[in-house]
Amino acid sequence: MVKGHGRYEYRAITGRPDYDWPNGTRLAVYIGLNLEHFAFGEGLGAEVAPGGPPPDILNYAWRDYGNRVGAWRMLELFELLDLPVSVLANSAMYDYAPELMASFRKRGDEIVGHGRTNSERQSVLDAAEEAALIEEATLVLHSAEGVPPRGWLSPWIAESVDTPDLLTAAGYRYTLNWCMDDQPIWMNTRNGPLLSIPYPQEANDIPSIVARKDGASQFADIIIDNFDEMLEQSVAQPLVMGIAVHPYLVGQPYRLRHLRRAFRHICDHRARIWLTRAGDIYEDCATRLEGKII
Repeated sequence: MVKGHGRYEYRAITGRPDYDWPNGTRLAVYIGLNLEHFAFGEGLGAEVAPGGPPPDILNYAWRDYGNRVGAWRMLELFELLDLPVSVLANSAMYDYAPELMASFRKRGDEIVGHGRTNSERQSVLDAAEEAALIEEATLVLHSAEGVPPRGWLSPWIAESVDTPDLLTAAGYRYTLNWCMDDQPIWMNTRNGPLLSIPYPQEANDIPSIVARKDGASQFADIIIDNFDEMLEQSVAQPLVMGIAVHPYLVGQPYRLRHLRRAFRHICDHRARIWLTRAGDIYEDCATRLEGKII
């Protein structure tokens, strides 16, 4: 018998209950903007070039460009196109760049828990240490925003076998960690159900640009082609398309230019889709669509 995780059962997407998203739409689209802070001279982090011995000035400064410049350019883009955003925020961002977090709060964007810093993985901690990490990050977001975050994305998508249970124990209602589907599904935890909302690993600038070395125009084309194909597929089943972006990558001027092209293409179809936030998808699934999400 192959070892399993016990969080959900196999169900083909072609054999599930049918439903619509709000306003009779069939494709929900959300943007997951990762706002991340990194430790200087230690810990994890993406690399624009192979790093040398610490302190790795080149890669630290490259990532810091995202918070100092790239995120502000992306904020202008979101304003220009009237795009809602789910901000996946390290709690360290509130000390490091409070004015940036305040700018997204002013827009009414959703803040999603994203650990303390992307310099660490929670999956290497024991259960008590991991619970403390989740609690610490959650308290910072709750205090700053006035409401607790409902969703969680682990730094580096790192989970222990206990993570879903720890999230529901901490009050979380949905996770973005699992990329196994194009529809939201309920996952089993010791404290009740946790909704898994699709979070992309393809229409995602980290695996695309950092890992596969895709160019700026190629990443924009990935977003456009993925959107066009899912819009056609959604005639048969309601679907969710997430777009994952990091300001130190797509906030670079030449990449931002192509990202703007991709987002404008999506906005050209605004009347046919539900442009939304991950938390709004959760609310729709938990209330209006109760019993149809499996």
